[in-house]
This record gives sequence, structure tokens and C-alpha cells, in this order.
Amino acid sequence: MNLTHSHPNQNDAPGLLYAGFNQDYGCFAIGLDNGFRVYNSEPLIEQARHESDEGGIALVEMLYRTNYLALIGGGRNPRYPPNKVIVYDSIKGKAVLELEYKSEVKNVKLRRERLVVVLTHKVFVYHFSLHPHLLHTFETTDNRKGLAAVSASPDHAMLVIPGRQRGHVQLIDLDTLGYYWSSMSTTDDQESNGYHSSNLNHYEANITSGPSSSTTSTSQHNASTRHLPAATTANISIIAAHSGNLSCIALNHDGTKCATASDKGTLIRVFNTTTGTLLNELRRGMDRAEIFSIAFNQDSTRLCVSSDKGTIHIFNLDPSVVIMADHKPRGPTYGQVVIYPTSQSASQYGLTHSGNRGSSLSFMKDLLPKYFSSEWSFAHAKVITESQCLVAFEQKHTILAICADGSCYKFYFDPKKGGECTRESFERFYKPDSL
Repeated sequence: MNLTHSHPNQNDAPGLLYAGFNQDYGCFAIGLDNGFRVYNSEPLIEQARHESDEGGIALVEMLYRTNYLALIGGGRNPRYPPNKVIVYDSIKGKAVLELEYKSEVKNVKLRRERLVVVLTHKVFVYHFSLHPHLLHTFETTDNRKGLAAVSASPDHAMLVIPGRQRGHVQLIDLDTLGYYWSSMSTTDDQESNGYHSSNLNHYEANITSGPSSSTTSTSQHNASTRHLPAATTANISIIAAHSGNLSCIALNHDGTKCATASDKGTLIRVFNTTTGTLLNELRRGMDRAEIFSIAFNQDSTRLCVSSDKGTIHIFNLDPSVVIMADHKPRGPTYGQVVIYPTSQSASQYGLTHSGNRGSSLSFMKDLLPKYFSSEWSFAHAKVITESQCLVAFEQKHTILAICADGSCYKFYFDPKKGGECTRESFERFYKPDSL
């Protein structure tokens, strides 16, 4: 959620420039006009604060729960030039790596062995080390939002970025790019809960002993002067996901599923990243909306979506997660769960195959417009703000929303009934000191 890429909202917290979760949603970081902070998600606790009068930070990309972060300067007084990526060690309180480009950096994504830098029309993929090796450069259509997603699993490195044509996505297997660090001392599953400041052995050897803060390396220069291992041909798939421009993309934990939304904001599509097959087409609504975020749960059986309508939608992707109801199926109403039909005759009641709501006229889907065969959300929640919100599954049946007004919501949804979520908590994670 980069607020410097969007129109300002009067409800946004003054001085807040960015908010984003780490790879497992256990922590999140915010960029401010005077620095950045890191929070634990549950319980909501501030874990680190790095603020000064040196300038603003427009993006903070965490590396799981470690002390390494990628920073981009921004705001009215940027701490760093917006065409630079800074890898920052929060223990030492200084930059340990800089990458400079000819144009503004729109996004950065991190894995332990990969560094992805997103510009408006290009994406650079590096082997992540003290001296990053440029592995590949990909061209994209106009990507001013910096759309990109990387899988979090240590076993499969998948990247999704916009394609060269409007509405297309590129699915890239990062493990095929030819230079892969396989010996990692820890994995995200072995780390303790919450943000911590212990060094990973992998990065202790390859980054913390690095150049002084005055050293700057450009991606173009590194690519032309360093001798790299022979790279295999990148495994890339192209999917024509939408007819309009992309507005949001997401990957599940192991990179096997990709979710996309267009600037129309009415449909969310889920694809198999191996075959390119359309798995689910989910309807947020009929009217145009801006999709702010999409997130899968840990086992990829559910999806949550936030938009500028102030409603968070939860969809089922797998019928096995729906508990079968005892009552006779009937035409669904708003907020009522739709159960996977147990017999062919049940389909006449408008039930969908994934346990989402559907139209009671879906039995006439061959005669009526596509709208009547749509899958609607299984559960929904409402936030009382017009600011942008990021959503994530916090536990099995709870979702977390962090919003640009500095608020944090926690909602519970009933796995059997669905419908309207119960708000479990509301807190302020950020409030300017002057207020």
C-alpha cells in the first residue's frame, strides 16, 4: 500500500506513506515522512522504530522477520533518491547495499536468494548477496503501480508481474534463472513468532560485511562486469487474465496459484501457475471499484479482497472447507453461505461448486447473462474508513486489515454460515505524535 502512488485521501493518517506485510503476514512495516516502523501483527505490538529528520520512506519491504529491509525514499523530503534501492540493516542502523537506476523504483520484493526490483517498464531479478548478480531483465507494460508478487515458500520461487500487453501477466519460475543459493541456515517455518533482530547466517556472510554506505552499485554495471554461472532459459508463462489494465496481483504461499484483478474491479480470477488454467472466477460486485489488496490463506483454500467500497470479501476456493449444512438447500440471499450440492437436483437452487453464494437463477445460466452464474463472496466485513486497506488471513478463521488512517481491524468469520464477519478488535497502530 504505497500512498505516494495514489491520490491523497483526507482520512489518511498525516505522515503515513506506506504500509505492507512481510512474507508470512506475521509482521508489517510502515513508511513515514521521517522514517519507518515495524509491528508484530498478533498481538499488535510495535517492534522497531527508526525515525529522524533525514527524510521520508515510501516503501519498506521486509525479509521475513529478519533485520534486513529494502527501502525506497519518498514523500516531500525523500531520505534517499527515488531511483535507488537501499538494503538496510536495522541492527547496525545503516545501509549495507545500494542499487541505482535511471528511473524511479516502483516496488521491491525480497526472498532469501532473490531480489526483485520493479520499474515502470522493466523488472530486474538478482541473486541476493553482497554484490547482487543480475540474473534477468523482464519488460512489462506500463506498471506505475509497481505490481509484482513473489511466493514466500522456501521450496518454490515464483514471480508474477504484468505482461507486455494490457491485462496479461507473466508467471516466472525464479528457480530456473541459473544461480540459486540452496544452503540456508533457517527457514521461515523455523523462526520465532514476531519480528526479531537476530542475523541469518546466510546474510551474515554475504551482506553485513559489505561495502560502506557510500558505495553504490548499479544493476546495469553489475550485469555487464560480473562473470555469472551459465543461466538456463527462464521458465515463463503468459496468461491473458483481463481485457483491461491490471490493478492487483497476488500469489499463494507456494506459488501454485495466482489471483488477479483489473482496473474495473468487478471480477477476481485465480489461475494455476503451472498450467495457466482458470481455477476460479469470483465476483466482488457489479459496480466499478479499485481493488487495494488480495491475499490467500495459508493452505490456499480461501481468498480475501479489499477495495475502495469499504467491504472486505472472503471467497472459498475449495469445496472441502465448507461444512455441509443439514437443511434443504434453497436460493441464497445476501450474506448466506452457499453449499456445494450433494446431488444434481440441488443445482437448480443456484448453488456454486466452491461453497460461495450464487444467483438463484443460475440454473438458467445458459440463457441469462454471465452475471447470473457468478460466484459471490462467502463472507464479508465492513471497515469504517474510506482509506486504503490491506488484508490478510491472521489465523484459520480470522482476517486482519491495516488501513491508511492508522487503524487495524481483526474480524472473525463463521466457517459454516459465512455471512457478515464479527469484529473482534479495533486498534490504532499509528497516530502522529503531534495529534
